[in-house]
Amino acid sequence: MQALQLRAAPRQVLSEKHEVLTEVLHDGVNLALWQRRLAPQVEDFVQVLLAQPLEVAESLQIEIGADEVLRMPPLLSAQADLHGHAAFVADVAWLVEAFACLLDARRVGLPLRSLASPTCPRSHVAHVWLRLISTYSGAASEWLPEAAMDRRRLGDPAAEPEAETLIERAAAGHVLLAKGEKWVGNEGQGLIHRSPAPPPGERRLLLTLDWLA
Repeated sequence: MQALQLRAAPRQVLSEKHEVLTEVLHDGVNLALWQRRLAPQVEDFVQVLLAQPLEVAESLQIEIGADEVLRMPPLLSAQADLHGHAAFVADVAWLVEAFACLLDARRVGLPLRSLASPTCPRSHVAHVWLRLISTYSGAASEWLPEAAMDRRRLGDPAAEPEAETLIERAAAGHVLLAKGEKWVGNEGQGLIHRSPAPPPGERRLLLTLDWLA
């Protein structure tokens, strides 16, 4: 009788170099994390943006033409006069272009939101192919190594790990490429992650990118 082959536990790869993002294409890797620092102009713009009494809730669909040219719609055009706006838009465009190039994508979905509460406070996996997550300001995403939680109990509040040593945390500016359950060969191994709770009175600025086509 043929022996049952068990898959190795998925792993996460972290680096301060942007080249780490390509690691997510490898089998057995469900997270590639670029530990970058934001440019000062981008940080300044984000702080001024979040200091305003408005909610950021933009959703774009970005097309990449057959000529490989990124067609980036206007982003935060109402705040175009704020210092650092051009630098922020250029930074987002770079991430979109890198994400699209990595996947040979033709259409990318881009939500950009300010958040005063966690959107997904329970540990979960995303039912997508691949998602880019970057928190420009505030508490950033949390994820769990494979041994920290039984996947059969995802969504169960009683199963959430409490020990700080079991919880991994990104920082503002970091770029995460997280594989979901739809990635071929990654079924049952999507990154286990959750949204953090911002401190009272603070907001996060969260960018996500999804591969649409």
